[in-house]
Amino acid sequence: MKKPVLRTLYAAAAMALVAGSASAQEVVLKFHHIWPTAAMAPQKVIGPWCDKIAAESNNRMRCQLLPAMSGGGTPPQLVDRVKDGVDDLVVTLPGYTAGRFPKMEVFELPFMVASAEQGARASWDYLDKYAKDEFPGTKILATWVHDPGFVHASSKAINKLEDFRGMKMRAPTRQTNKLLGKLGATPVGMPVTGVADALSKGTIDGYVLPWEVIPAFKLHEMTKFHTETDPSRPALYTAGFIFAMNQAKYDSLPPDLKKVIDNNSGAQLSRQIGRIWDESRPPARKLAEERGNKFIQLNAAETDRWVKASASLHDEWVKDMDKRDNKGAQMYKDAKDLLSKYRDAK
Repeated sequence: MKKPVLRTLYAAAAMALVAGSASAQEVVLKFHHIWPTAAMAPQKVIGPWCDKIAAESNNRMRCQLLPAMSGGGTPPQLVDRVKDGVDDLVVTLPGYTAGRFPKMEVFELPFMVASAEQGARASWDYLDKYAKDEFPGTKILATWVHDPGFVHASSKAINKLEDFRGMKMRAPTRQTNKLLGKLGATPVGMPVTGVADALSKGTIDGYVLPWEVIPAFKLHEMTKFHTETDPSRPALYTAGFIFAMNQAKYDSLPPDLKKVIDNNSGAQLSRQIGRIWDESRPPARKLAEERGNKFIQLNAAETDRWVKASASLHDEWVKDMDKRDNKGAQMYKDAKDLLSKYRDAK
């Protein structure tokens, strides 16, 4: 065999070895989130998802978990950290950055969503149609809302609308700040990570939260009163989550690893996570019951007073969309129609 031919064969073999080595190289994804390790989301969503992609990639792709903001920065910065590639994966609330993701805020309007699973399915479809442009440089793997949010207070029971007067109440997002203002409270915006400290210092008198997250921060031990709206009405509020991946990181993966990510994202994952959030509610609520905390269950008539007091926020959102050159009324209708579609769907 002639030397030039041999050189060509050797070069081809070397390239094949390099390619094989690259495809077998381990990919470590930095996964940053807000919760302590023992919280529901890391235990039932984040951890199992990471285990699944590791198994399906034959351990060629794994997560480096950074719980409780241990990777640095603040919760509102997670959307930029993943966009800029500081983190590879995050789960966060877009609403922590007030007004920056207004299209997705439709699912944070008061008395809009009945369950987390319903909200998850509707928000994924809605995102695909209307809101992907709100997340440049980011691949959204799932989107959902938490289980129904309620009112929790440390020293004063909220039995009726008038009881909000003079109360400083924590809210997570722009829309929930507006909601509390409409109900008569003084809203104080902050991520959930700041609630315990604010309660201990008297900066706030209470907060709105779903049951799921309360045990993770031991807030049921700092709270005496829990007010729940009538269950025949949609939730007082929900806040939206995104499970996001840096787009450039995804693009850098070999095809087989991209397929692993694709097989573990999308509508089905969103629905699954929503269902997990719904299922988390009873055991979390039980911890407050066992402490002897007081529960206030509003009847339909009082709940409807809250609905009426906050109803203008829906019109305000539509007008805000119109000002941004979006078709606000159609977007709102589509969101409502999707929620109706998935309300009783199995």
